[in-house]
Amino acid sequence: MKASPVYIGIDASAASLEVAAHPGGEIWTVSNDGAGISEMVERLQAMKPALVVLESSGGVELAVTGGLATAGLPVVVVNPRQVRDFARATGKLAKTDAIDARILARFAAAVQPEVRPLPDESAQELNALAARRRQLVEMVVAEKNRLRTARARVAKQIREHIRWLEHCLEEVDRDLGDLIQASPIWRAKDDLLQSAPGVGPVLSITLLASLPELGELDRRQIAALVGIAPLNRDSGAFRGRRTVWGGRGHVRSALYMGTLVATRLNPVIRTFYLRLLAAGKPKKVALTACMRKFLSILNAMVRRQEAWTPRLT
Repeated sequence: MKASPVYIGIDASAASLEVAAHPGGEIWTVSNDGAGISEMVERLQAMKPALVVLESSGGVELAVTGGLATAGLPVVVVNPRQVRDFARATGKLAKTDAIDARILARFAAAVQPEVRPLPDESAQELNALAARRRQLVEMVVAEKNRLRTARARVAKQIREHIRWLEHCLEEVDRDLGDLIQASPIWRAKDDLLQSAPGVGPVLSITLLASLPELGELDRRQIAALVGIAPLNRDSGAFRGRRTVWGGRGHVRSALYMGTLVATRLNPVIRTFYLRLLAAGKPKKVALTACMRKFLSILNAMVRRQEAWTPRLT
């Protein structure tokens, strides 16, 4: 009789790793350091799991994910929102490390997310710098908002902090530029993407760092990954409005800003946008459709390794 496949869920924290197996319910804890990861990997290799699933946890999962991938174990890092939705759907509302690990193992067995190649060290560095850039921009915006109502003494401190944050932002931008220029592949992709009117350095870096699947998937798959694919809301005779949600929010935000520029400067996107408005579409709906079209064009450019040309539409 063939043994049932084993699925593993790992709840990662800064100090420890809670590991659960499904089926069987076996659970154990190791430290989230070199010794603990080695111990866990050795034990999992003997179990030969069909899939190992972790949540994205702000970076604390990176070391264990790298250790699992290096050992040849099938590992996937998933969006925490998907796991919480799955937990609620199965009636698991409580939250502890052990419960989370078991939920991840059950999620792995039920959903079986696709295993994809993990980014190499340079790609992780690019992603980390891009994430730091987003954080700095958010802090600058927050401080500028506080400055509007700040008293004189406090305002002086806020201005000094803003200047320091903007200096840090300039350093991160230089590091991002240097990292891209040091890689012939990234340099070529960056030049390719920025050849399209509407794509500037921020959108190009965001796509390179946070959407490595660009050019590898079809237009529907890439739109769903970013969270701009229209989703049905139908039930019986009811036909609800199609909506977009989920996906990679920071990629979607950068694409939104790039598409706003494209509706003015990119002849293809501008024509499409004006046609939708003339047909009576609300501006928000028209802009979302333009985001999908723009992303589809960029996806085709990277897949074909062709610079911008209107015929790619």
